[in-house]
Order: sequence, then C-alpha cells, then structure tokens
Amino acid sequence: MVDVIKEKEGIFKSVCSLDCPDQCGLLVHKKDGKIIKVEGDPEHPVTQGNICNKVRHMTERLYDKNRLQYPMKRTGKKGSGEFTKITWDEAIEIIHEKWSKLMDEDGPESILPYSFYGNMGNLTAEGMDRRFFHRLGASQLERTICQSAGTVGYGYTMGGSLGTDPEETVHSKLIILWGINAVSTNMHQITLAQKARKNGAKIVVIDVHKNQTGRLADWFIPIRPGTDGALALALMHLLFNKNYVDKAFLNDYTVGHEELRQHVQQYTPEWAAKVTGIPVEDILELAKLYGETTPSCIRIGNGLQHHDNGGMSIRTIACLPALTGQWQYQGGGAIKGNSHFLRFNAKALQRPDLLENKQTRTINMNQLGSALLQQEKPVRSLFVYSSNPAIVAPEGNKVRTGLEREDLFTVVHDLFLTETAKYADIVLPATSAFENLDFYTSYWHHYIQLQQPVIEPFGESKSNTDVFRLLAKAFQFEEPCFQDSDKDMIEQAIENVDNPSMEEISFDQLEKQHFMKAKRKIVTNEILPTPSGKIELFSRKMEEDGFEPLPSFTPIYEEHHFPYLFVPAPNHNFLNSTFSNNEKHVSLEKTPKVIIHRDDALKHEIADGDFVRIWNNRGEVVLQAVVGENVLPGVVVTQGLWADKEGENRFVNALTPDRLSDMGKGATFFSGRVLIEKK
Repeated sequence: MVDVIKEKEGIFKSVCSLDCPDQCGLLVHKKDGKIIKVEGDPEHPVTQGNICNKVRHMTERLYDKNRLQYPMKRTGKKGSGEFTKITWDEAIEIIHEKWSKLMDEDGPESILPYSFYGNMGNLTAEGMDRRFFHRLGASQLERTICQSAGTVGYGYTMGGSLGTDPEETVHSKLIILWGINAVSTNMHQITLAQKARKNGAKIVVIDVHKNQTGRLADWFIPIRPGTDGALALALMHLLFNKNYVDKAFLNDYTVGHEELRQHVQQYTPEWAAKVTGIPVEDILELAKLYGETTPSCIRIGNGLQHHDNGGMSIRTIACLPALTGQWQYQGGGAIKGNSHFLRFNAKALQRPDLLENKQTRTINMNQLGSALLQQEKPVRSLFVYSSNPAIVAPEGNKVRTGLEREDLFTVVHDLFLTETAKYADIVLPATSAFENLDFYTSYWHHYIQLQQPVIEPFGESKSNTDVFRLLAKAFQFEEPCFQDSDKDMIEQAIENVDNPSMEEISFDQLEKQHFMKAKRKIVTNEILPTPSGKIELFSRKMEEDGFEPLPSFTPIYEEHHFPYLFVPAPNHNFLNSTFSNNEKHVSLEKTPKVIIHRDDALKHEIADGDFVRIWNNRGEVVLQAVVGENVLPGVVVTQGLWADKEGENRFVNALTPDRLSDMGKGATFFSGRVLIEKK
C-alpha cells in the first residue's frame, strides 16, 4: 500500500466523509505535509468535480484553532468546559478502572455506547467499536435516528434499499423531489435533474417549505407536514380510475394490485385536499402529469419519514412507480436509497458473535434523555463518538439533564469540545477522515470508495479503531480480531461477501482505482428481496408484523394546546451540528431564523425581522422571524442545528418529541407542535 502520508506535497485522491448521500470524490492538495486545498475529483462518474461549500472550506475545520490535540480530564462542573491535559495512558487507565468497577457493581449493561455517522467511514462508524462493545457486553444502541422508518417502509414494498441508478436520471422526463431539499443535501441529484431538464424534463418539488430546491422547481407544491402518504394515496386513486396504470407490468412484476385498486377508492382527491392543504385541481394535475410522463423518477427525501407515520408514508410513495410501470425504463422508478447494492459483510466487520449474552438490553438512541434519567437499572457510563447528542438528540433538555448527572461517567471522542464533550469526564481527541484508512459506501449512488490517510494525525489525536484497540488491550481481550489492522478489517468486510453486486470488488482493486461501481440489475431483470420476489403492493409480511398490508394513512400525533406544526429542517452550510461551530460556516448562514406564514404572523403582530418565542411543554427558543408565504398557514420551520452561544436561546431540539415512528423505531423530529409569540 502506498504511504501517501510521507508525500509532503502533491494532489491525492480522497473521498468526502460527511453524512451525505453524494459521497463526493475529492482531490486533496498538500504542501509541507498539510492540506491546503480540497476540491472535487472530476474523474468521479457521479460527482464530477463539483463539491459543496461545506467541503470546499474543509481546511478551516481541519486546522481550526479549537480542534482538540490531546486527551483531557474534567476539573470543573459538568457542562462548564473546564478540563486539564492528561496522557493517553492516563485516559485509558481511568476508563478501564471506572468501567471495571461499574461492571462489578451493575454489570456491563450499565455502560452505553452512543454513536452515529458523523464520519461515514465504515470502519469508523461500525468496526472495532462494535467488536469492543459486543465483547464487553455493554448495552446495545438502536441507531435509528436518521432513516430507519423509511428503510423499513420502503423495504416492505421493494424488499430493500434499492432504486434507480442516479446516473440514469439524466434520461428522466419527470423528476419529483419529494420531501428533500436537494440543493442543500443532495446537490448532485440537482445537477443530474438540471441535465434532464435541458432535455425536456420537468422538475416538481413537494415539500413543507419553499426552500432553495422549491425555488428551483418548475412546479413547487407545498404540503402540510406529515400528510405525504395521503397525497400518494389520492394519486393512486386517480392513476387507477383515470386508467394511467400499466396493467402488463402490474400483472408480471407486482402482487396485490387488484386489492390496492379497490382499497384506494376511499382516498379521493377531495379527501386528500382537506388533509394535505393541496388544492384538488393541483392533485388532479399532478396525477395527470405523473400518469402521462415516462420515464419519471421520484427522489424520496429523508425529511418526510421523520414523522409519527413516516414508515407508512414512504411505503406508500414507493408503490407509485409500479402502478405506471416506471421500473421498465432507463431513468424511471424511485430513489429512497441504494445501499442494497453495496452490502458488505457487516457481521465480519462488527462481530456480533462476540456478544455472549444475547438478551443484552437495547436502548433507542432517540430516547437517550429518558434512558439517562431512568432509575431502574440506570445507565452509569456513556461513551460518545461520531455524534453530538446534546445538540442532535430529540427532547434535548431531557438529554442535557441526564448528561449533568455527576454519577454518569461520560467519555467523548471527537475533533472538538462539542456541547456533549463539555459534559464529559474524559475527552479524547479524534482524527479526521483524512488521517484514517477507511472505506465508504454511498447510500445514494452505486460506488464504493477507499480513503487512504493523507496527513499525519493532528496533535495526539487517534482514530476510532485505534482507541478501541487500546481499550481491548487494557481489558486483556485475547480474541485475534482485536489485533486486526484497518486493512484486515476492510478486506474482511468487502471480500467473500454474499452480494453479487460486489463480487469484483477487492481491496487491491480499490487501492488501484480508488472507487468502483457495484453491479446492478433493474427490477425487471431480477428477483426482488421481498417474500414474493415481486413489488409488494399488498404485503403479507406487513400483516404478520402487525401493520395494514395495504398502504394507508394515519395522521400524526395531536399535541393539544399547541396549534403550530414545527419542522426543524436542515440548512445549507451545516450538516446536522457539524460546521455549526466553525466561524466561516456560521458567517455564511448568518443567524438562526424561523419561517412563518404571513397570516400567522399577522395574528401575533409579528413583522419580518422580529424576534419570536417558540415553545411547547418540552422547551423554548427565541429566533428571528422570516415572514412570507414559503410555508403553509399553521406551519413554522427552522433551519439548522446551531451550536450553543452564550446569551442566545436557539437549541431547536429542545422542542422535538422523542416518540418513535410507526416503523423502524425512528425519530419523529418533524411531528412536534409549538406555540409562537412576538418576543
């Protein structure tokens, strides 16, 4: 393997590590052993040299004056951010001693890991850490904060996370961006859509907020939050009744279309108009446009699954392409995700067999606050990495109350002293992705990419895999898997995997090519991974799992006395809480704001630019108002998870519920309700 670190100057291939579907190919410029510039790799087939501001300014994050350089031990009150420098040996010894004591007193389940995909590298996110915590016997974490509801819902229809190849969407004649601000969160889908538009395609955006993507659309359709499934059902009603369906495709490649035809008769456009806030004539026009346009592709976004009914909503939308037979055509179908084609050997990487007690308890990451505050079998220690729950977890005030517990031994491994790290007893400095060997698999396009370390670790920082090797050594774990190198782990994950799409991919080939495309077959050429092998419009598996077997609609939870639907959406220059502490990105976003319809603003005597108090029984924030018609009446939208700032109350996840979604035990960030008033 070529040792790129030793090269002090030059341009080197790399990959973006951010939790983003695009997973761009990068070119990293080095001078005197430091990265001085990050740009897109024009040879990458999908991203083709274009990158977002977040990555373009990555050097400022890498060499930020506030980046952690050495381990630290807390000296002040939890949350104060008062620490003193210690060595790695001291840090590992403290953790080992504390955990050994807790395990003797309350068992290993008193220890809880908390992580997500702040770095999308598969080793970093689910490698040596999983092996270690399995072997330790710690409580298991349900990592369902992002897309689990939609993954389960889509899977009931299609059998797995498989969809249209994004590269083929340049051939689409209609692209519906449904519940996704793609300009900010999937920019290369926009690039492909614009190429399609030059060839005559129409772009329709369905969303709760007329954001940058909505403004780009040929037709923007505002929808009431949590009602996307109702719109999809009305479209099915019209597709059947107006004879827009492809009967031959339904007969050959689906099950349950006759049952579905009868079932959707109840979901009239008039009914849907009352539920969704979309005029009847617009629902009729959308059904006609979709029914008459081939090929058409629906890009299903992340946001609409963050509702109480999110799983069923996406299950329902996933049925639409089958009705008109879009899967037969290049550029037709839908994209919720494409990770099915890049399935690696997760068991070899994570080693769940190391967990001796198969009944070990599981804690859902969306309910961290409740878990930290429970009295029976309490969580006594928390190890946080690749996440910042004090900002990103729902019911944020409850989470912070739990983190304040003096009897909670908390360790945080991160690049910065995050809001969560300020509550830690031990803080460990983490390497950036450019300092690690790792492999990446997109959940949108079909490419697997290799990241070789480009620079030396910053200060005394260590990778996730190195930290857990040190802990395994401290606990005297003798299994050979804890001696595996990063290269060993990559080879175990991608070679000898039961996935024909990956059969030609190996570490050696990735090292030579940097990125490789998984083989893919379209729906009409393969047996789908559903029980029937076909697209399941009627799902017996859903019935067995306790759900309605046909697409249906259940309104989101009604929180009495809080009339406004509250959606804390992403912004353009942050990615969750990442970059929210960086001066450059904050300057680009300027200030946190709340978008309010002018009719609602008038009721509360709120003018554009006024400060507004937004609150419910979970918490409150004060933000600057943007008044207009970019949301429907009764809806308020914020953008971005902003880092704490003294004197400002902008912690939006203080308002979000920690209820779990209908499927997949996912987050319900967007099903909260609030009151508003002029400050």
